[in-house]
Amino acid sequence: MSRPSASIFARLSVDLGERSYPIIIGSDLLTDVELLRSIPGKRVAVVTNTVVAPLYLERLSASLNAAGKQCIPIVLPDGEEEKNADNLMAIFTALLEQKCDRKTTLLALGGGVIGDMTGFAAATYMRGVPFVQVPTTLLAQVDSSVGGKTAINHPLGKNMIGAFYQPQMVLADTGTLATLPDRELSAGLAEVIKHGAIIDAVFFQWLEQNIQRLRARDAGALAHAIQRSCEIKAEVVRQDERESGLRAILNFGHTFGHAIEAGLGYGEWLHGEAVGCGMTMAADLSVRLGYLPVAEQTRLHSLVEAAGLPTLAPDLGESRWLDLMEVDKKNEGGQIKFILLKPLGTSVITTVPTELLSATLNACTRS
Repeated sequence: MSRPSASIFARLSVDLGERSYPIIIGSDLLTDVELLRSIPGKRVAVVTNTVVAPLYLERLSASLNAAGKQCIPIVLPDGEEEKNADNLMAIFTALLEQKCDRKTTLLALGGGVIGDMTGFAAATYMRGVPFVQVPTTLLAQVDSSVGGKTAINHPLGKNMIGAFYQPQMVLADTGTLATLPDRELSAGLAEVIKHGAIIDAVFFQWLEQNIQRLRARDAGALAHAIQRSCEIKAEVVRQDERESGLRAILNFGHTFGHAIEAGLGYGEWLHGEAVGCGMTMAADLSVRLGYLPVAEQTRLHSLVEAAGLPTLAPDLGESRWLDLMEVDKKNEGGQIKFILLKPLGTSVITTVPTELLSATLNACTRS
């Protein structure tokens, strides 16, 4: 069969000593037989979902076969609400039925939900098998596929059950973004904006200038946004792989965002939508603490809005907000920890006075 040649835009590395791995960003990577040949083992279990499978599973399977690999497809239901113990067990059942051994590689073909569940399955099946990320959404390409965080959701808390488990490689094929719905593209832009807000004011300014190009799927703009986001995340992970300190800044907007997701029911809002709104709430709280000038809060709010993301949170009720935010991995001693801007382009991890948190909840939620 004829296969287009891949075009590689960037090769990055997540430097973790003997567990270091490459991030390869380019187009047509799904058909790059030589690249796929470097995947460990002869058997590759491709975990995907009912939306991605019709688009890309046949193409990837053919390429894996051409690379001398046996492809074992595992197709799960789509949606954040499916990131649960039942579907994790479905992966294990398929692996056991196919008599997969420790040299079988699990490959995640999909967005953040598929990546998280496949990674968790890889970390625990036979106490650890090789794992490759092939993210097909912008959110997964710029954030969740990098860094080795894997998890499933629980009705009482998002991502509370999981493991740190690094992939062997990340293959970010930008061509898959062509089939991404506009709403999903906007959700991915939330994580891109996050990276600029917490650590790189110059990148944040570039995003302000290029947000419409990104929403229009300009190839050059998307390639730059993906590469810079991966560079930022890879450097943070290098310094703090297991989130004992610095890495927690990558949760900017997530304390509020996870509460929105759990409070409304997983899948009602996309993860990136909840994070986008959560960032505007964190910016409001940053202003109230004197960390962030109002002008910079306005810039963040405007960029989140320009990305097509919500900026007004659902009214869950203050007690419900607090209950949900108290179930968070960053918290210590029962105190809710927030990542705030101090100022734009830098961040701080802190607790906040209850009265200021109440003021932010009142100001940022629908009446």
